[in-house]
Amino acid sequence: MTACVLIHPHEICGEWLEILKKSKINTLGIHPVGGRAAPKHLEALLQIVKTTEFRRFIDDVHALGIDVEYQIHAMSCLLPRELFDAHPEYFRINEKGERTPEFNLCPSNDEALGIVEKNAQRLAEQLYGSSEKYYFWTDDVRGSYCHCEKCKKLTPSDQAMLIYNAILRGIKKFRPNAEHCFLAYQDATDPPKNVKADEGIFLEFAPIDRDSFAPLSDEKNAAATEPIPALIDFFGKKNSRVLEYWIDNSRYCEWKMPYKKLPFMPDVISKDAELYKRFGFEGLSSFACYLGKDYMALFGTPPIKEFAEIIN
Repeated sequence: MTACVLIHPHEICGEWLEILKKSKINTLGIHPVGGRAAPKHLEALLQIVKTTEFRRFIDDVHALGIDVEYQIHAMSCLLPRELFDAHPEYFRINEKGERTPEFNLCPSNDEALGIVEKNAQRLAEQLYGSSEKYYFWTDDVRGSYCHCEKCKKLTPSDQAMLIYNAILRGIKKFRPNAEHCFLAYQDATDPPKNVKADEGIFLEFAPIDRDSFAPLSDEKNAAATEPIPALIDFFGKKNSRVLEYWIDNSRYCEWKMPYKKLPFMPDVISKDAELYKRFGFEGLSSFACYLGKDYMALFGTPPIKEFAEIIN
């Protein structure tokens, strides 16, 4: 069972290393901030990964026997927005019928997917100490898929699948045994209907619309769990991963300062973990953002050890 927490790169600190030493976490995810500001945070990450301090931290994490992954909303890097003036056809048509460089791309354009493929290889090459599992996600914005004549025939999940297949092809040129997630999230929570997953694609399920204060078994969360059986049927159980919000303090702070104390809910986590295991997921992850050194100065050590004991 994979037990993973995702933290912001700018929140990395010695205290986190001590937390990992004492917990049953076996995978650490590095996750730059998402949303509409994702491009600038990815650029910041690519500078951070070059530093001696960051690389020493990753080496220390590896020395604990813990894998490192990078989970990133990466489309602005994979298809640079500045290409729009010369090649607007690479980019999506929005619901108003307008060609726009904002968010994602037109996945029916083979040249655009070819650029995504090349840049996925380049991005993977820059991520120090990464495992062979990759998570270069589409943009963190609802309603950001293409509405051109070809793409109208594709569901958001079909479009996402074309993108993730292209990303994986690129990464495999750098690491032949690499695998890449299909992020079931926001508009793309159902399995694809018209596009197959390439070998090496695995499921990552992130129920952003759930009520985090109630267990998934509660009727409040019926819609959140509804897609799971079909997703498992399509992708299989191998390497399947849950990406949850159980200890994501950025969510509870509504993604803005000031810090609030993390509402730790062991009963909810325990019930959810058991449910996910019954579905057959092989890994359980949670964002653990807004829990860096500044948070610890206010509220003490976050309950990562206790969280890992519950989900293992």
